[in-house]
Amino acid sequence: MEKALNLPNILALFRIALAPLMLWFLVDRDNTLFASWHPSWLDYFAGLIFVIASVTDFFDGFIARSWNQMTKLGGILDPLADKMLMLAGFLGLMVMDRASAWAVFLILSREFFITGLRVVAVSEGKDVASTMAGKVKTVVQMIAIGFLIMNWPFATALLWIAVILTLYSGYEYIRDYFKN
Repeated sequence: MEKALNLPNILALFRIALAPLMLWFLVDRDNTLFASWHPSWLDYFAGLIFVIASVTDFFDGFIARSWNQMTKLGGILDPLADKMLMLAGFLGLMVMDRASAWAVFLILSREFFITGLRVVAVSEGKDVASTMAGKVKTVVQMIAIGFLIMNWPFATALLWIAVILTLYSGYEYIRDYFKN
């Protein structure tokens, strides 16, 4: 019997908890709690939360594979945590008018569609391993979100590069699904 509450799954749960906290710092800037704060400090805290969550994403997968602690629960929690973090980041940035609604729509539509496709593939007994393009897409999305949170130069260009990689990796998933 697999131990469901292992370190990788705890890290995924931690990432799930960080997503709404990050969103709060991005969108609830009128909160009286933040009345005396300069808006840049809210960016710093949101950025710090995002970096911590992104690092846990790397470590939960690394630990699960290295320590042979991959579980069914982890197979659900990890992608859920990833999607919640990206959703919180992109929606928060869109509300702040730092991210294009079209870019966010394209990225999130692809994420929802491919998640559904993966569920169908698993139910049919097909392999749905992530591709290298999917991994690169995730890294570029994370970098773009970080740049957008910090309002750094080239953030918008990175966002559109993330859109292109997101759509391409989605194409790969669809292609591979129909090949199998």
